[in-house]
Amino acid sequence: MNTSSNVDPSEISKFSALAHRWWDPNSEFKPLHAINPLRLGWIQTFVPLKGKKTVDIGCGGGILAESMSNLGADTLGIDLSDKALKVAELHALETGASVRYRSISAESLASEQAAQFDVVTCMEMLEHVPDPASVVQACADLAKPGATLFFSTLNRNLKSYVFAIVGAEYILRLLPKGTHQYAKFIKPSELARYIRQANLEVIGMKGLTYNPITQVYRLSDDTDVNYMIAVRKPLE
Repeated sequence: MNTSSNVDPSEISKFSALAHRWWDPNSEFKPLHAINPLRLGWIQTFVPLKGKKTVDIGCGGGILAESMSNLGADTLGIDLSDKALKVAELHALETGASVRYRSISAESLASEQAAQFDVVTCMEMLEHVPDPASVVQACADLAKPGATLFFSTLNRNLKSYVFAIVGAEYILRLLPKGTHQYAKFIKPSELARYIRQANLEVIGMKGLTYNPITQVYRLSDDTDVNYMIAVRKPLE
């Protein structure tokens, strides 16, 4: 896909409108704050982040990118929402984090900095672009041989529709209505195909589940709704 066309303006507008609330742990982004320690810990079971050159694709307001930087990673966060990036930069200034941010697409960065990163993360982003396979390929291109990459997204089935849209957006109101479009959810088999097409190897998969009674997220082998995949770029 042409780099400039792999963006949905309505998605950018949606998250830009909420950007000022990104770092409020009780805002619409409360779920991201809640799952961040879980996904950060899971990432580190595959690769210690300290000293690694890392890029976070679709970083938004910088929750994961700043966390990786705080663990000693040389971190770049990229996004196409300038408002979200401004919030990320301001928060980094407030906290003294050394993370850097750029307004650029994954595809454009890949053509500019191919094979430059030890770790590539792309979390909760693939379901918001017209061509997720193009983003996966760009992530593969950004990765050094032997690098580790991480993707997370939402499965597409009846259970994920009930939990992620009806439950999370309309009943529990964990997320604003319209945050997700069911048709854009990605089955693990589909993501695995994109990964194979990009010549990457799957090395792990984990689900994230939410208990509405205890209001606690946890890592799980249940990948029916939210799931993460770890992959590796083969050594050349």
